[in-house]
Amino acid sequence: MTLGVDLCMEYSIQEADPALLTILVARTAEQSVLESELAVENATLHWIEGAGGIGKRVWAIPEGKRLRVHYRAKVRLHRPDVDLQRLAAARWECLPADVLPYLRPSRLCPSDLFVPFVTRHFGHLEGGPKIAAMSDWTASALSYEPGSSDAATTAIDTFLSRQGVCRDFAHVLCSMARAANIPARYTTGYGADVSPQDFHAVVEVWLDGNWHIVDVTGMSSAANLAVIGTGRDAGDVAFLETRNWADYVSQAVQVARHA
Repeated sequence: MTLGVDLCMEYSIQEADPALLTILVARTAEQSVLESELAVENATLHWIEGAGGIGKRVWAIPEGKRLRVHYRAKVRLHRPDVDLQRLAAARWECLPADVLPYLRPSRLCPSDLFVPFVTRHFGHLEGGPKIAAMSDWTASALSYEPGSSDAATTAIDTFLSRQGVCRDFAHVLCSMARAANIPARYTTGYGADVSPQDFHAVVEVWLDGNWHIVDVTGMSSAANLAVIGTGRDAGDVAFLETRNWADYVSQAVQVARHA
């Protein structure tokens, strides 16, 4: 599958305040970036590695008080969907060093607080079937409510309120997976079926020696999501970070399938 991405965003910022952008489709073995063009108006750009070595981020230092960004890309996906029911969990002592951090709690995914609930409700399952059951529970227990959360909302907040957006759904599943001793990371990307069109958040779990995408919202899948980056939670891969407060002016994400 080939996806076309077109992003336009504008924010009002403090003059010359550096902005860290995590918006570019990552170049990986599972997705080939055919075209990529980033334009940031009147700004100096400085490129760095993405969190966890996945993809690239860019520091944009604008000259004035407006951050205007236009990004377009074309990406071909080579990532097949998989059947979670067939995937086994790895033993702790067999986990690679770069996977181990995704077993631990993070600020927005306090997985240690989920251990009693996960043990009680999913303790009879293992591996992929356990992840599938936890994903199904999250999808049925939570309602998708735009505007119901913010950047400080944790997985526990969402678990208690029973509402959120893709970011919150992903935080809950990440927390449950880690509570079950299955490594899980928060992943952002672009999907053609995401509604409303925007940056999208999913979970990747480590099963059978590889990372596998799970989208609790059902709006994307491994085969049709163009991954931007991954981290412990949304704090690691926020699409925009600034030192001072940034005010929203406009933002539009368009993702379409290409022949």
